[in-house]
Amino acid sequence: MTHPRKHALPPHQVRRYLEPGPVVLVTSAWQGRRDIMTMGWHTVMAFSPSLVGCVIAAGNHSFELVRASGECVINLPTTDLTEAVLGIGSTSGADIDKFDTYGLTAQPSRKVGAPSIRECHAHFECRLFDDSLVDKYNFFIWEVVAARVASVPAHPETLHYQGDGMFMLAGRTVDLRRPGLK
Repeated sequence: MTHPRKHALPPHQVRRYLEPGPVVLVTSAWQGRRDIMTMGWHTVMAFSPSLVGCVIAAGNHSFELVRASGECVINLPTTDLTEAVLGIGSTSGADIDKFDTYGLTAQPSRKVGAPSIRECHAHFECRLFDDSLVDKYNFFIWEVVAARVASVPAHPETLHYQGDGMFMLAGRTVDLRRPGLK
């Protein structure tokens, strides 16, 4: 067996290999204002209750809305929404209404005040579970309190951010389930 030759990688580029999940659109609302932000990094922290951690930079317009409301919706776009995802991530909700600008439909969520995005494949409604790391790291820990997902496709094609404007599309799904495998 031959092993591939390795080369040095600047530590700030490690994210290209470690980004864990699909790009999501995080919606928020507070006192009549609403926003959408593109997020390329989030992590599942627990299964029950369902906890998701993420960093939202303090300079981001959404930071103020999620900090004040303690709520958000994590929306899962498919690759059909790639241009909207890129546009949302390149603009500020302080300057424009991203729903209107990118032709997305805000629909009421079931358990939180932040809207969901109708065109997305799934919606995970979240309430702030732990904010002990927000002041130091801008790290929010959310509890998913309601979830909705489209029936088809079962495994949608999603975008995965690799840094520096590079994305990878979700690959084919392989079913390796068997007895004894966790």
